[in-house]
Amino acid sequence: MTNYRDAVLFLLLAAVWGSAFPAIKAGLEAGFEPVLFAAVRYDVAGVVMLAYAARVSDRWLPRTRADWTTVGIAAVLMIAAYHAFLFVGEQQTTSAVAAVVVSLSPVLTTGFARTFLPSERLSVAGLTGLALGLVGVVVLSNPDPSNLLGGNTVGVLLVLSASTCFALGSVLTQRVDDDLSIETMEAWSMLLGAGLMHVASVAAGEPQVVPRNTEALFAIGYLSLVASALGFLVYFELLERLGPIEINLVSYVAPVFAAIVGLVWLAEPITPNTVAGFLVIFSGFCLLKRRALVAELRKARAVWA
Repeated sequence: MTNYRDAVLFLLLAAVWGSAFPAIKAGLEAGFEPVLFAAVRYDVAGVVMLAYAARVSDRWLPRTRADWTTVGIAAVLMIAAYHAFLFVGEQQTTSAVAAVVVSLSPVLTTGFARTFLPSERLSVAGLTGLALGLVGVVVLSNPDPSNLLGGNTVGVLLVLSASTCFALGSVLTQRVDDDLSIETMEAWSMLLGAGLMHVASVAAGEPQVVPRNTEALFAIGYLSLVASALGFLVYFELLERLGPIEINLVSYVAPVFAAIVGLVWLAEPITPNTVAGFLVIFSGFCLLKRRALVAELRKARAVWA
């Protein structure tokens, strides 16, 4: 990050996305059914993002088969599957743990990229980094050998499934040769993903009732307008200026905000396993991205020298 403005935006994004995890937890505790909750969030966010895409993009409507393929992949994996697993998983774990497991996504993305691009195979150090990430998830879940599905293990596994879907979707969308702007892709993915989650919610037998208490309305408003709409706008701006390596570091700052907000707002404990799991996953990310991180550090030193 080369200037004060970028640093402030980076911390704002980490705070907004990190505090989204306690907001999800609060909405669930306020009476929202998990999949319906996720669907309503992206009903609102999708409309806002589509209005933004129509304003800033020359092509706000997908036209070609490649365009719709990209939208479809993102809608199914990065919106519908990711958020359905995440919202259900957060019923059985804390906001901080969920945020830390989601921070595994950049590690999983690298693994999937190497799988689908055989010419870019992982080195021994890269494989070690990927393994460290998975070890961090085990540390987080702290499974009881006599009751592997007890405690928060199921919640962690569901959030891990969410992170895996997001990572796979991010790789598969890059393999499609489309001409969509990222704003247009995000908008239509949100709307289509929301529709898929509504179908899944009905199929799962969830009552189709939106709670109208203050806590529930605040949670859906914050997630839709702040975490989704505002968060993605800040993300787009930083991605263009900072590049994918630095912006990936948001995933490792967000859990800090999730833990603090979860502790203050919901009285969720920050356990030693949560801290240890975070450090192991972050170590795996640093090992996987060691060359890129070194290059970024050299550039930062040159700017500040």
